Amino acid sequence: MLRGSRKVTACDTEPERVKFQIQHILQWLKDNPNVNGNSDYENLYFFLRSCKYDVDRTKKKLKNFYQMRAERIEWFSNRDPFLPEIQTLLKLGVFLPVDGVDSKNRKVVIIRAAAHDPKQHSQNNVFKVSKMVLDLLLTCEPDNCGRGIVAIFDMAGVQLGHALQLNARMIKHSVESWQAYPCQPKLLEFINAPTHVNIFLNTFRLFMTPKMRSRVVVQRRLTTVECDGLPKDIGGNGPTYKELACKWKQFVESNVDFYREYDKYKSILTT
Repeated sequence: MLRGSRKVTACDTEPERVKFQIQHILQWLKDNPNVNGNSDYENLYFFLRSCKYDVDRTKKKLKNFYQMRAERIEWFSNRDPFLPEIQTLLKLGVFLPVDGVDSKNRKVVIIRAAAHDPKQHSQNNVFKVSKMVLDLLLTCEPDNCGRGIVAIFDMAGVQLGHALQLNARMIKHSVESWQAYPCQPKLLEFINAPTHVNIFLNTFRLFMTPKMRSRVVVQRRLTTVECDGLPKDIGGNGPTYKELACKWKQFVESNVDFYREYDKYKSILTT
């Protein structure tokens, strides 16, 4: 009987033990078809690794992740990169992974809170595009993402209209989605933040775990994250926002088949 609630030791990551753990998880998926999760070795290993080789924790994470995808149909269905509403947001660059990693070997992503016009683009579509890019990133860079993600929220240009798009229900779903993913953020840094940003962030904090709340940092101006690939727009030496957006738009478009296959994996909800 495998146990998940114990301290990880060096032997836990030995190939034979990992193989045994994944076989156990695979059998659990077969015994629980309603989870309807991706049973590829690479996917299960990524979840197991992110849960520090804790089998019980991994099974819970898998269940929550695929249930979240089934419940949030507004984000995880009809994800054709060539739909006009998706094309526009990809071009704007609302969610931009940065080239390389930071000084602590964590993957850095930029979330541009005000890149879109709230009068023209729904917040649900913004979240949909963000998850499309994130899903592709986790699949293509599992090693970088496995060490954690640093999310930099660029608040430059945020207006009342952007805040009004985010009601309490949507904020709750947003926070829950970050916590459901196998690779949670190690840092949530808000830069170019207006003076009243904490009033807005307090709603987010209500739905965060204590650990996630402790990782929220607000900067009035530039980021403190050390990463060679940071965009020029926020004081780095990497590509501009526009260049990164173009790169990721092309990458998403070239992976239409990825979304068709990936979107099959959602829990079968029962009433």
